[in-house]
Amino acid sequence: MRKIFYIVLDGLGDLPLKDLGNKTPLEAANTPNLDNLARKSKLGLVYPVARGIAPESDIAVISLLGYDAHKYYTGRGPLESFAEGLAVNDGDLAFRVNFATIADDKKTIRDRRAGRGLTNDEASVLCKEINSKIALSSATFEFKNTIGHRGVLVIRSMHGRLSGWVTNTDPAYDREGVFGVAKEKFEHILQESKPMPEHKKSQEAIEGAKLINEFTMKAIDVLNQSPLNKKRIQEGKLPANLILSRDAGDHLPKFPPIKETFGLNFGSFVEMPVEKGIALLTGMQVVDVPSRTGHPDVDYGVWAKIALEKINEFDGLYIHIKGPDEPAHDGNFKLKKEIIEQIDSFFFGKLIPKINLDDFIITVTADHSTVCAVKAHTADPVPILFCGGKINPDKNNAFGETEAKTGTIGQIMGRQIMGLLSRFASQ
Repeated sequence: MRKIFYIVLDGLGDLPLKDLGNKTPLEAANTPNLDNLARKSKLGLVYPVARGIAPESDIAVISLLGYDAHKYYTGRGPLESFAEGLAVNDGDLAFRVNFATIADDKKTIRDRRAGRGLTNDEASVLCKEINSKIALSSATFEFKNTIGHRGVLVIRSMHGRLSGWVTNTDPAYDREGVFGVAKEKFEHILQESKPMPEHKKSQEAIEGAKLINEFTMKAIDVLNQSPLNKKRIQEGKLPANLILSRDAGDHLPKFPPIKETFGLNFGSFVEMPVEKGIALLTGMQVVDVPSRTGHPDVDYGVWAKIALEKINEFDGLYIHIKGPDEPAHDGNFKLKKEIIEQIDSFFFGKLIPKINLDDFIITVTADHSTVCAVKAHTADPVPILFCGGKINPDKNNAFGETEAKTGTIGQIMGRQIMGLLSRFASQ
């Protein structure tokens, strides 16, 4: 059995841009290491969840690990809350949340991420204020900041169960059944949470929506009075005076362990709480990696070094790298291209020369396309390569969306990847 490196670059996929010579950021990037892998690979395109779905990372990762997201997914809120050590019992209401900035009218959202400049230390101060100064009418809650502007919230009713079938207060995301779906266009207006249409008579959903709306308005009042936010305003920064919630769920998913499903002992290293939660709930061991230093040559190089060391303890490693996604959400195609080049140079450039490809299977893909032109996730497929072992290459010249269309892997669904990796590794 060959060892497996399963590498997912968050938001890597994109569409051609006129400013890049009608190439995507990946195609325009200088990526000699990925291109060299592509020349030794089978290529194809992946719909991470299904055709027509612009997935959030959580349902995409669940699918990429071989699970039917329609069957197992219970909302992003429970996954991230669990990863951050908050108890999510059946009937608790868990959300993924963002610190954001709201105008004085308490309706108009000035920035969904409080300018992206909120530090972990600042968020921790605001988190303590929220937990100590807000009391809900018929429930208790736990609020926890995670990374930067991100956080999680669990609401527990004093009188019974709550239902996760409630709509988001975050206008940038919708719900299609249990799935959270990014909108390509939306108004920057705070939304009132309501029971979803098919659950509008459910008292558990009615109560859940009432409580998240109550929390939202009380949090605005507390955060507007925060000395930290007043200081941020004096410094010319946006205040973090709003909590936007989305992707509610009322219980944890119950995944069959990945080792039982595919016969593979996988480890993972991931950056974000949602990927950590999925890894733990699917029975993967989470490999600790240092926090980012802000220096790509250091950060990606350290990840490559750890991957080379830790692969000996597992049949495979699932490695999820956040890099390309954030600049794409900002429409910054130049920075997305630059980050792809950094990953190629400092991660793949340190990893690939240290292994014998005959003894490994490597796959590189993405969890979704984050298209710079629309600043959002889209339903477009993403490229994938399979390299190593006894894989016969397609003789493509580069790793990119256009080349991937001609690969012999064809068009596949994300949940098919693990089966292919298992087959390639055992050949």
